[in-house]
Amino acid sequence: MQKKLFVWGYRLALMATALACVVVVLGAFTRLSDAGLGCPDWPGCYGHMTWPTTSEHVAAAEALFPETPVEHDKTWPEMVHRHFAGSLGLLILALTILTWWRASKTGERLPRGHTVGLLVLVIIQAAFGMWTVTLKLWPQVVTAHLLGGFATVSLLWLLVQRLSGQCWQLSPAGLARVQNLRPLVVMVLLLVIVQIALGGWTSSNYAALACTDFPTCHGQWWPAMDVARGFNLAQGIGPNYLGGLLEGEARTAIHMAHRLGALVVSISVILLALRLLRLDERTKPLAWTLLGVLLLQVSLGVTNVAAQLPLSVAVAHNACGALLLLVLVTLTHRVYTAHSN
Repeated sequence: MQKKLFVWGYRLALMATALACVVVVLGAFTRLSDAGLGCPDWPGCYGHMTWPTTSEHVAAAEALFPETPVEHDKTWPEMVHRHFAGSLGLLILALTILTWWRASKTGERLPRGHTVGLLVLVIIQAAFGMWTVTLKLWPQVVTAHLLGGFATVSLLWLLVQRLSGQCWQLSPAGLARVQNLRPLVVMVLLLVIVQIALGGWTSSNYAALACTDFPTCHGQWWPAMDVARGFNLAQGIGPNYLGGLLEGEARTAIHMAHRLGALVVSISVILLALRLLRLDERTKPLAWTLLGVLLLQVSLGVTNVAAQLPLSVAVAHNACGALLLLVLVTLTHRVYTAHSN
């Protein structure tokens, strides 16, 4: 970033990142508490901007939507998530306007394209939020919506990094070693993104409890699986996907793919962290952070299986996945912006 820090842009980007993290956690809570269809309409809830609370409003809502009776434990998570997501959209709009205004006024080279990309992404996210309801939790849409949320958080955090001006200043030899690390960093980042997608597919197809033992599944190291059905991305839009429509072997295939992905990601992150620990003093904090977040994430994943998917642990598993992604975004920014003293 430029020597003169764009202070208000940096602060807004930091606020937006924090709010996006809240939206991701609220989305996970909504999904995992089976509240994704808590409101049968969009963007309101049974015709309300909040949700029906009084007996009169509930009666009117149920008359309007006779097939979906009001469940208060599901309406409020859905609408709270929507309101926070809407606030995030407005904040990103303000950030975009401010960045373009500042750049046109001062001539500074600010990341205007970055902010526009974020604005487009959040509009697409709103569309996916609507389709999640109108297509009744179609797994393809739910997974895409989850990935869009993680992408929003990541791009906002990357914007914070760009606006902060923080970068590694290394010796020429240290810079060469860091630059040699770029392919591995990008590979690990991509593997984590794929693993997040697998986690979203696992959740949207209700396959998290397809295996209730660990490290085996149904008492076997390689149980019976239907990979073709489990990963049939061309499946038609059904009447309602709440609870999932796949058979046991298809869900087992999804669950086992997520476990194998976790193993590949764990090995890759450990190898990357070991390289960072030997690289330079400046790279050690991120190495230890990577290892700590990975350990927490794996522990939460195992607990999900062993404890039969407690809601708090499942939500924390989603949040920790986002944290792991943000650490890797930070690392990627550092290795691509490092320069010599």
